[in-house]
Amino acid sequence: MSKEPGEVARRQLSGNTDRRRQARFEAITLPHLDAAYALARWLTRNDADAADVVQEAFLRAFRYFDTYRGDDAKSWVLKIVRRTCYSWLERNRPADVVSLEVEEEFGNAVATSVIDAEALLESRSDLRRLDQLIEALPVPLRETIVLRELHELGYSQIAEVTGVPIGTVMSRLHRARSLLFRAWDTTDVAERTGRQAQLRMDSMNRVRRDVIRNGSGFAAHTV
Repeated sequence: MSKEPGEVARRQLSGNTDRRRQARFEAITLPHLDAAYALARWLTRNDADAADVVQEAFLRAFRYFDTYRGDDAKSWVLKIVRRTCYSWLERNRPADVVSLEVEEEFGNAVATSVIDAEALLESRSDLRRLDQLIEALPVPLRETIVLRELHELGYSQIAEVTGVPIGTVMSRLHRARSLLFRAWDTTDVAERTGRQAQLRMDSMNRVRRDVIRNGSGFAAHTV
């Protein structure tokens, strides 16, 4: 039994509409795929988990693509990725999730050490060390510093992505920078102390080798 012409036309129109929708979705979202993966990687701290999160996030984005109003595509994509990350963390690592409502420890302070902290972030003499310090931050602080310093979003964009007021964004950014700067100084001291201890150990080892090589006791060697 042949199909009614109207039904065939409707199916063809529906197929064309779906293809156009998918093409538009890809044109808008795929340029931000790397940024989406980078954010997911910073929040999950695992390459494979980040890939799973991004896949789920893009499926969500396509499902709700009709809600996109044609404004800031990058912020729209990152907002969905962030929400998907938090859902994933709640399911898989609930201990990593810090309540977004708990802000009293951050306060409303405006950054006072921003210049020094930004200089620290811009120099990046040891990228791996900086990565480890960022990964150690609580999730709300980590996402804020990543969105600002790595994705170069403005305060209003970060507020849109994270769903918090601009004042909270500034407070979190200040807190994240301060913690990073303090941790950087602490590791500097630890590294210097470790190097000094290693130099002392190397010196003692050289003395021991000399004593053994000369066949004499330590007292004789030092006379």
